[in-house]
Amino acid sequence: MYRSILIPTDGTAITGKAVATAVSLAKALGAQLSTISVKEPFPYSAISEMQPIPPQEFYDAQERIAVNRVNEVVASARASGMECQAFTVEATHPWEAIVDHAKSQSCDLIVMASHGRRGVSALLLGSETTRVLVHCEVPVLVVK
Repeated sequence: MYRSILIPTDGTAITGKAVATAVSLAKALGAQLSTISVKEPFPYSAISEMQPIPPQEFYDAQERIAVNRVNEVVASARASGMECQAFTVEATHPWEAIVDHAKSQSCDLIVMASHGRRGVSALLLGSETTRVLVHCEVPVLVVK
């Protein structure tokens, strides 16, 4: 049924539920697992040459955060006897990176969390999960 499952992670507690679901599903199906964390690009400002943090320091911090996130998923998979490939990518829009990665890695299922925002909060903040659902040709399992 599914041979390659992608687990996007933002490091939040709700992502842990998606990880547990994906690991159980992969184990039952004999599927491969991979995880991705999307790093923010450096916020260059055209109005000021003074930046609050040097670019390299920002990149290093983003990489540390992303690596910690994917390592948590890898550790969870290993605790269940599964291997998991880990990827970190930089992108302005996380949903685009997730969709592109799923396509380039031939993933046939994405398992991701939904924070369940509603009303004005959902309208203003949007949802990366919703955007992945709208733009992705790969099936998406949403875990709440």
